[in-house]
Amino acid sequence: MDLVTPDLGLLFWMCLSFGIVVWLLGKYAWKPILSSVQARESSIEDALNEAKKMREDMARMSAGNEELMRQAREEREVLLKEARDIRDKEIAEAKGKAKSEAEALLTRARADIQTEKKAAMSELKTLVGDLSVMIAEKILREKLADDAAQRALVDRMLKDAESRLS
Repeated sequence: MDLVTPDLGLLFWMCLSFGIVVWLLGKYAWKPILSSVQARESSIEDALNEAKKMREDMARMSAGNEELMRQAREEREVLLKEARDIRDKEIAEAKGKAKSEAEALLTRARADIQTEKKAAMSELKTLVGDLSVMIAEKILREKLADDAAQRALVDRMLKDAESRLS
């Protein structure tokens, strides 16, 4: 039981040692420890305030970014609409130009066809006339092979011409 019951001398020296340690700690250690704890506490508080400011700035920036994104989308839509309008206008102009060119080509083709038709008709008339003269010449040569038949034909034609003139 001696181990459990403290001796009065041991108790005195323990209290004295404890007092000296407390006095040394109070004189040299408590102020620096407390000041470092307070400095740490203020730095943590500053960091929390800074984080709060950052969150608020991020919220403002996020709202600003959303506004910029909305404006960018609106501008994109306006540009796309303008591009579609320009494309439609260009297509309409191209169609109109193609239509007018097609009409001009058609008009020229019709004029060329008419010219070719007239030329063909003229050539055909010339050929028919030449063939008629050739056929008539052959027929007359066969029928008017003698002089008496030729004179009778000439006399008839002269009488016919005189009756028309009178």
